[in-house]
Amino acid sequence: MLALATRFLREPVSLRLAEEFLTIPVDTIDRCVADVCACAQHLGISPTPDVIERIAREHLLAIVNSAPPPRTPR
Repeated sequence: MLALATRFLREPVSLRLAEEFLTIPVDTIDRCVADVCACAQHLGISPTPDVIERIAREHLLAIVNSAPPPRTPR
């Protein structure tokens, strides 16, 4: 039952983040949100949509910001 409730919690968060991070594959976003949710539960933090979204957004920003800059032709 907990897995079903967690899935319904994750789906809207994943959708909002997918609209924001267009360059990241949806599977990666879904996995990030699922990992954040699992980590929060493991640490005893209540996995509310707001908390999950904020933490997942930080992780996704790190992915975007760590990408190498595009090469410019010389």
